[in-house]
Amino acid sequence: MNLTGKLLAAMPSMEDVRFDHAVIFICAHSDDGAMGLIVNHPISDLSFATLLDRVGIEAPQAQPRRVYYGGPVEKGRGFILHQGDYQAESAVMQIEGGFQLSATLDVLEALAQGIGPEPSLLTLGYSGWGPGQLESEIAANAWLTIHSSGADIVFAPDPAAKWAMALRHAGINPSMLSGAAGRA
Repeated sequence: MNLTGKLLAAMPSMEDVRFDHAVIFICAHSDDGAMGLIVNHPISDLSFATLLDRVGIEAPQAQPRRVYYGGPVEKGRGFILHQGDYQAESAVMQIEGGFQLSATLDVLEALAQGIGPEPSLLTLGYSGWGPGQLESEIAANAWLTIHSSGADIVFAPDPAAKWAMALRHAGINPSMLSGAAGRA
């Protein structure tokens, strides 16, 4: 099953603290592995203005926005997930469900100027899996697959609410989940 354009929600039994209550949007999934972005873990000690300064973009009037921890792979690399048919100067990856992904400075500059794609989510790093790794983790009850792209979840303004939103979207009451895994 191809999970491109779908969501994963970390199960309460998730042992890796980097993914505690994580909601991940899957950008690419194939026999070669998978790549996704955590959409609900903002980086509390990094402002948008500081990020812009670090990459040399001057934007004194840039509107504040959250910068998210996208995952443990290439934590210094930025990704912008957005919807719509934004036309960038550089390559933009098309993803099922009307999403687009960019990892280039021109889109970041456009966001800083207030003319970038909206809605959008800016992350540093990504979550990656090798061949068969994600499928093994799902089989081991580490992730719940949400078979909808859930743009309302990805771009929701309250990151702390996204995990419960994702579970409810799948018809699951978050308070009914157990941290213990088992087989019937």
